[in-house]
Amino acid sequence: MRTGGQLVVDALEANGVKRIYSVPGESYLAVLDALHDSGIENIVCRQEGGAAMMADCEGRLTGKPGICFVTRGPGATNASAGVHIAAQDSNPMILFIGQVARGIKEREAFQEVDYKAFYGSIAKWVVEIDDAARVPELVTRAFAVATSGRPGPVVVALPEDMLTDEVEAPQPRPFTPVETRPGQPEMDWLVELLNGAERPFLVLGGTRWTEEAVKQVCAGISRWKLPVGCSFRRQTLCDQLHECYAGDIGIGANPKLSQYIKDSDLVILVGCRFGEMPSADYTLLKSPYPDQKLVHIFPDPEELGRVYRPDLAINASNTAFAEAFSQTAPDATPAWANRTEELHQSYLQWSTPPQDGPGDVKMGRVMAWLEENLPEDVIVANGAGNFATWMHRFHRYRRFNGQAAPTSGSMGYGVPAGVAAKGIFPDREVVIWAGDGDFMMHGQEFATAVQYDRPVIVVILNNGIYGTIRMHQERDYPGRVSGTTLKNPDFAAYARAFGGHGETVATTDEFAPAFERARASGKPSIIEIKLDPEAITPTRTLTQIREGK
Repeated sequence: MRTGGQLVVDALEANGVKRIYSVPGESYLAVLDALHDSGIENIVCRQEGGAAMMADCEGRLTGKPGICFVTRGPGATNASAGVHIAAQDSNPMILFIGQVARGIKEREAFQEVDYKAFYGSIAKWVVEIDDAARVPELVTRAFAVATSGRPGPVVVALPEDMLTDEVEAPQPRPFTPVETRPGQPEMDWLVELLNGAERPFLVLGGTRWTEEAVKQVCAGISRWKLPVGCSFRRQTLCDQLHECYAGDIGIGANPKLSQYIKDSDLVILVGCRFGEMPSADYTLLKSPYPDQKLVHIFPDPEELGRVYRPDLAINASNTAFAEAFSQTAPDATPAWANRTEELHQSYLQWSTPPQDGPGDVKMGRVMAWLEENLPEDVIVANGAGNFATWMHRFHRYRRFNGQAAPTSGSMGYGVPAGVAAKGIFPDREVVIWAGDGDFMMHGQEFATAVQYDRPVIVVILNNGIYGTIRMHQERDYPGRVSGTTLKNPDFAAYARAFGGHGETVATTDEFAPAFERARASGKPSIIEIKLDPEAITPTRTLTQIREGK
């Protein structure tokens, strides 16, 4: 006989779970008790949104569902921020929620929420387990749903009295991953389209890639001399010094690259949906009928043809397609090879940081130093805001799994994601890139980094404003500042208060020594950069935006 709580942990173990992220609650005490005797590591977080974002990062970097446990009501609603990220970013994740007892449902009991109604539009599947004997079946199904087709979040509600029931139940078995493979006729058609193209372009995106699959797809790209770009915040899918790399496609893309895609006669989307951000509001590819011939490769057939009508649709996982593509070859040296080299040179120029700018801290010079001093396998985690532009544009991602950033544009993601990344890859350096407003949304998870001895380095660009919103405000309502000014704490003191290392940088020359001291401390660290609000973008100041220049 096993309790429902023990069966939940049994199912996690059977499915290979090594760690979970949680904020404890009395509604799932039986699971916490079962974890006491388990080898699964329980990372206790400070807020449910942060815990869910850590679970999302686990799914993002491993391809296996990240696991999060929260309590009912406020805990569950707080966690929705991370679930939304997992949904829009297509990351496998399972959120377990303690639920009120079965006998008092539908009375609006203490902290009661209808989770099927609350999460129904952003989760792939929402289930409430009322019978403890079905825990092995339904938890294993949650793993299958989270990883199959287009990956995403699953929500499992656990009534607290069900978790203490003792029942006979089958031994949990692991889920069976499903790989969809391209057929030979589809690959032959793709080769025919490539051989007949004059200005092709390939876009890499999506999730559940492997390091081997990235190597295979890049080998095929090299053989075809095919210009390649990475979709918004998927820059880790290609070494950006690869001879065929043309740049990232998202907010603030290289105008030359954007124009090339518009003028292409064949666009190949691999693993990505090519949504609003990478498509520049559906202008690079028109919906539903692109001007270019379109090949769309995606693991979920429901996505193929939903936004764009492709000339060739291939229902295949990224890994299976990469293997098949690596075995193709052109009939002759492609006519576009010179254009590929021109695009790569344009990217190198575009990604070279400026040496000057407003204020006492020149961010271009900071980025140049980081490029010279960060290891190739560094992992960069960030949330959302104009501050991220410096890293996205000027950091050249070299290794697989080097980026943890939300395509959903969610602020506050960097700190929890970076803390999770350091736990998954303890031997790799992790830099968290944050804005002041962004950091304060989940900055309390710095305490989690200290508690679990994860020496991440957080770089906060503090300009005292919600920068992205102020930029749009000055463009659309010049000089009428409203609701975008911030008064911030001393972030270096904040780090020390938690037991970490803190630095404050007020000039360019102070940054490098501060970063080296943070490294040498061996502690989770915060480096606060006092950034002039005028340095709102790498190319335009706040005043220039206000004046329409």
